[in-house]
Amino acid sequence: MIMQRTVIGLRRPGVAVLAAGAALVAVPGVAHASAVPAQAPADLNPSDFVLRRGPDRSASLRALDRALDRSGVNALINSSGQRKMGRGCARAAGVPAHSVVYCFNRTDSTTRSWVPQGVTTVSDAAGGERWAGGGRPILVSWHDSGKVRLTFVNPDRRTYRHVLLVEPKQNSYTDIGIHAGGIAWYGNKLYVADTRHGVREFDMRQIYDLAKSKRGSTAHSSWVGLHHGKYYGHGFRYVMPQTGNWEFANGKVRGKCRGTGPIRMSWLSIDRTTWPHSLVAGEYCRPNWPQGRVVTWNLGALSGGGTARPSWGAELPADKIQGAVRTHGRWWFTQSHGHKHGTLLTTYPTSRGWAKVKRSTISYGPEDLSCYRGQHRIWTVAEHAGRRALWSFRANSCH
Repeated sequence: MIMQRTVIGLRRPGVAVLAAGAALVAVPGVAHASAVPAQAPADLNPSDFVLRRGPDRSASLRALDRALDRSGVNALINSSGQRKMGRGCARAAGVPAHSVVYCFNRTDSTTRSWVPQGVTTVSDAAGGERWAGGGRPILVSWHDSGKVRLTFVNPDRRTYRHVLLVEPKQNSYTDIGIHAGGIAWYGNKLYVADTRHGVREFDMRQIYDLAKSKRGSTAHSSWVGLHHGKYYGHGFRYVMPQTGNWEFANGKVRGKCRGTGPIRMSWLSIDRTTWPHSLVAGEYCRPNWPQGRVVTWNLGALSGGGTARPSWGAELPADKIQGAVRTHGRWWFTQSHGHKHGTLLTTYPTSRGWAKVKRSTISYGPEDLSCYRGQHRIWTVAEHAGRRALWSFRANSCH
């Protein structure tokens, strides 16, 4: 067994110690869940994982507000021009039996330019698991060697819409060239993993409809930002500008896992079964690298400015971890094996480290994870072209 190293030490066995001074978030209709079990004595350095608020972008965002029309999430997922979900992807993706599966259309299922990565759902975002207006979106992030898009899946209509994520620059915006390996939706905020720089933050209230904006255009697929008085987004109808970011306060992220210093932000998830609710992040590390780590922060600490200290952390139980989620103290991890079937790992923490890890075979190329509490299901996405699917498996601890 790999002994875990944790950020927060123990006062006595079985009692979790949270970071001092963490703010609490009051979420209507959500009971206060018990804290997860604590772990072995601390020997990770908590200062490695302190996040601080990045530069203010309000001036650039105000300029976009004056020029473009906003759209809400529910209007976006019900607007005209949605793409229809496909069929028949489960077998090609190697999805296990008894899974719930959504297929992208033929173009999105086979493209090698865009690669799906992160997954989050309205269950992460809202206690009642419905967005204003009644929508129940599932979100998927994709990267394309210099661009990032966010897919809003509407399961009630079996349709979906791509939205371009952009970074504001003065009175314009530009592409975001990150891997977007994990996403986490909480309230109005969307957190996107930025491997070397921490977490990028977006706001669901600041999505712009270029088709309805007098100064917007859906033409010129090669153009992004302001050109000749009009705003473009590579032909996308909707653009979503970054509203903030959280970067590491102490040190920089290097090109590979080091076992010390800030983590490589490879994936993200939300844990609503703790109180306060938690943001979970971790590293994808290759077998010949030092062991990867997983860290959590209280989401209340990310609601304002200043800094956010970690609430918990440990070494991962395996390498090549593509996603993880914690529900009522139980952990679920996806592990990739190139173009072979992936592995699902389940375990839980004890005072001596991780309990025995259970392994099962799952789809090809499994990625980020998200617990949909009302469904008792955990969602992920299979990333490989031609073997691509958005799917979920039953998890009794996800509730």
